[in-house]
Amino acid sequence: MRTLQEVNKPDSSGLTLLSTYADRCNSQLSYLATQGLDNESSLFDLREPILYVVKEGGKRIRPALTFAAAEAVGLKDKDIRQKTLDYIACAIELLHSYSLVHDDLPSMDNDDLRRGKPTLHKAYSDATAILIGDGLQARAFELIASAENISSDQCLKISRFVSKAVGLGGMVGGQFLDIEATGRKLTTQNLKSMHSLKTGALLTASIVAGGLTASASQEELACLEKFGSHIGLAFQITDDILDVEGTSKTLGKTPGKDAKENKSTYVNLLGLESAKHIASESLEKALIELDSFEESAESLRKIAKLIVQRKK
Repeated sequence: MRTLQEVNKPDSSGLTLLSTYADRCNSQLSYLATQGLDNESSLFDLREPILYVVKEGGKRIRPALTFAAAEAVGLKDKDIRQKTLDYIACAIELLHSYSLVHDDLPSMDNDDLRRGKPTLHKAYSDATAILIGDGLQARAFELIASAENISSDQCLKISRFVSKAVGLGGMVGGQFLDIEATGRKLTTQNLKSMHSLKTGALLTASIVAGGLTASASQEELACLEKFGSHIGLAFQITDDILDVEGTSKTLGKTPGKDAKENKSTYVNLLGLESAKHIASESLEKALIELDSFEESAESLRKIAKLIVQRKK
């Protein structure tokens, strides 16, 4: 059993690894997001707001988890499925981007700042933000459906798992519960359930999609899914902590909004130190699920630690 001190030990190599995975995603994301919108297209003007969303600022944690999960299962660098993995990872990031665009809208969280610059609806319009979000979601599933070098059954399983994660039984449902809970005090169990849908579902799908692309066994997928569930909780608790301790400069978004809107968080329900302790415990539980993968899951371990130790 790892001690919490061991779990929380700083590891700067995680930042380097995340940067490498982010570069891999970024090298293709803009092209894949705007494919077909060239100078000759009547929809060329859509490129600018799309690139405004996807081109800069994101940490790319979700595609990094996709890459690392495939590595944990044993996908080799020269495997022909690496190109497929790029498509899946970029699709995951487009889904995350779409969720942020819609989440920032006045009818949702009404945020003015995202990734250090005005949110899309502030820079363009509410209508543009809605349409771009819809378009990014559709493009994401187009990329998954276009994946080559994996079986149709694998592709279907990825589509099914990811669509559930972002739909009514996942992110959309979690966002609905979040809006409904504004101004009400939740129990920690209700809060956990809400965030497992709003935040944890897509994080878990990112990991499972990587495992499915690499032909993971049922036992491996079960471990990856449990890992995702624990790390998703740790991610959300860390977000709650950063909303209290962070600044606009470090976070790239407006801090302190949860308190202003009287939203239940792990910090205001349990206190700052207890929230940090639970985040560390969730990280420890996540790391235990990777024990059977041995050294092949080292990248996943580093990213998991980074999720809890991050400052933005």
